[in-house]
Amino acid sequence: MAKPVAIGSDEAGFQLKILISGLLREEGLEVTDFGCESEDPVDYPDVAFALAKAVSRGEHDRGILICGTGIGMAITANKVPGVRAAQAHDPYSAERARMSNDAQILALGARVIGPELARSIVRAWLRAEFAGGNSARKVDKITAGEEALGRVGQAD
Repeated sequence: MAKPVAIGSDEAGFQLKILISGLLREEGLEVTDFGCESEDPVDYPDVAFALAKAVSRGEHDRGILICGTGIGMAITANKVPGVRAAQAHDPYSAERARMSNDAQILALGARVIGPELARSIVRAWLRAEFAGGNSARKVDKITAGEEALGRVGQAD
């Protein structure tokens, strides 16, 4: 059985998170929600770190983070060793994030894209798989760079 898809947002991404959670369930996927629970203010790093650590530990193969622009969530998630988070505002970039970069986390900006575009982006990302080949060599170099910087292993 496939692992659940992790999803999380801050208050700016809350409504889009609800919509995307529904899409994931329509696709037959189980969803684990890392917050937030309402449109009350929340600090996005708290959500992003929790979700990215769960991906790093192997509890989830993929995760989706949503804030106003997607930028803060992507920056935060990429601080967790072993995580590759990509911000995407179009289906092609989302697909390439998986195929070329093996991105396990997709970051979306609720104030940048509309609901239907968000659905298209998530579908493209879900359907794409890592292509390997020359891309594998490049992803291996990212991992080697992390190791050289002392960022090895899974998040605690």
